[in-house]
Amino acid sequence: MIVFGLTLTYLGKIKQKLLDLISILLYNQLMYTDIFGQQVYNEQDLLDLYLTDTEFKTSGKIFVDEAIKFDDSLELDNIPNLVTYVISDKTIEEFDNDCMNKWFMPDEYRNFDIAAYVLNLCNTDEELQRVGKELLLYQKRDMFTLLQYLKYLVDTMRNNNIVWGVGRGSSVASFVLFLIGVHKINSLYYDLPIEEFLK
Repeated sequence: MIVFGLTLTYLGKIKQKLLDLISILLYNQLMYTDIFGQQVYNEQDLLDLYLTDTEFKTSGKIFVDEAIKFDDSLELDNIPNLVTYVISDKTIEEFDNDCMNKWFMPDEYRNFDIAAYVLNLCNTDEELQRVGKELLLYQKRDMFTLLQYLKYLVDTMRNNNIVWGVGRGSSVASFVLFLIGVHKINSLYYDLPIEEFLK
């Protein structure tokens, strides 16, 4: 009898959670994320975020599911740039390339020969072979802009005395990223194959 009572109590809690979720979905479509990872907000989401999240007020471009205009008489401070969301016909690869081309990066880094820089940091034939192999993989994936940006990011953090971690995940298998300074794990020393990162 006790087990049956506990089961009914448990089922009652699950039922209530499901009813709460259904009522939220019926009352107000929640913010959603498109296939490119962009968040799209509705009017209620915007209001909630404006009132509770101070960083939201300084955000850049915010996608909304319909044209929203705030009443000028409200005297709201720091309204972010609201852009009506339009479904894109781009592929994920095209979208990704467009985004990489819009990253803020000074021209000296955008025009920087990252391959020559990394190759010049090599001290042994083994390092040269590994860097050559990795650079071919990065080039095949059209990721040189990413490497240039990472060089800019590392230089900026060093110039501003910002500390970052030793390394994270499979990226530590990249000797090129080690030479640029993204992480501090020498993948040659630890015999980490680049295929762990660039599959």
